[in-house]
Amino acid sequence: MLAVGIVTEVFGPHGEELPGFDFTLCTDRPGPVPTDLGVPLTIAQGLDRLASADLVIALPWAGFRTPPAPAVLDALSASHERGSLVAAHCVGVFALAAAGLLDGRRATTHWRFAELLARHHPEVSVEPDALYIDEGHILTGAGAAAGFDLCLHLLRREYGAAVANAVARDAVLPSHRDGGQAQYLAVPVPEDCGDERLAEVLAWARANLHEPLPVAELARRAVMSKRSFARRFTAATGTTPHAWLRNLRLSSAEELLETTDLPVEEIAHRVGYGSAAILREQFVRRRGVPPRSYRRSFTNTP
Repeated sequence: MLAVGIVTEVFGPHGEELPGFDFTLCTDRPGPVPTDLGVPLTIAQGLDRLASADLVIALPWAGFRTPPAPAVLDALSASHERGSLVAAHCVGVFALAAAGLLDGRRATTHWRFAELLARHHPEVSVEPDALYIDEGHILTGAGAAAGFDLCLHLLRREYGAAVANAVARDAVLPSHRDGGQAQYLAVPVPEDCGDERLAEVLAWARANLHEPLPVAELARRAVMSKRSFARRFTAATGTTPHAWLRNLRLSSAEELLETTDLPVEEIAHRVGYGSAAILREQFVRRRGVPPRSYRRSFTNTP
């Protein structure tokens, strides 16, 4: 039921200002479907509904150790063959593996079952530490709340940072966690880290993104040594201060490119890069395209 709640929260209605999705739950046997909460969920749509879907997400199910029915595997394969995006998170990934869609690809799943996935499907390159992995038209995500990260990544990829950030704000979620971030965190997200001092420093950094923000300054504000700060930061967020700041700068740059007509040079300074050339270098390396090309993908601004 957590997985159903996640996809419903992300792809359900969010008001007229955000894209609306024709969201449907499907099953190979329509009718009451048992859930892990003991409350059955009535699903009216069968697998034929997948024939017109642009995005198909395989959700976790209790019997994942046994391959799904052949009709399910055929429907997943047919969706992929006609160009749909096909995704799964947690043990829903086992359905994609059983359909052969992950052969020769990288994939992740809940860290608890990563070894089982690798053992049952040796043709899949399992990366147990990743939050999610984007292989183009096939995406996989880790367990539980990492489903939010996968779905928000899909929104960000297809509709841009502004839409993904708006949906994340609506759901009171962090706007972006990088797919390479570790699954198992002492505390799942920095905004909710339970460490008041660290949370205040992170909030200050977000409000002062235009500044250089060296780790020494962040550590000073946290009243820690650089080494202690870095260790505590990584334990709370699953990533380093440098990586967190880089992702924050790039995410902010994405939103400004999508929602404003500010020159790239101005955007670079607003998000803490010394020049447009530095922003361009980071953007190409981390996003695969230069800032101006990214802007053209989401706006009519040259």
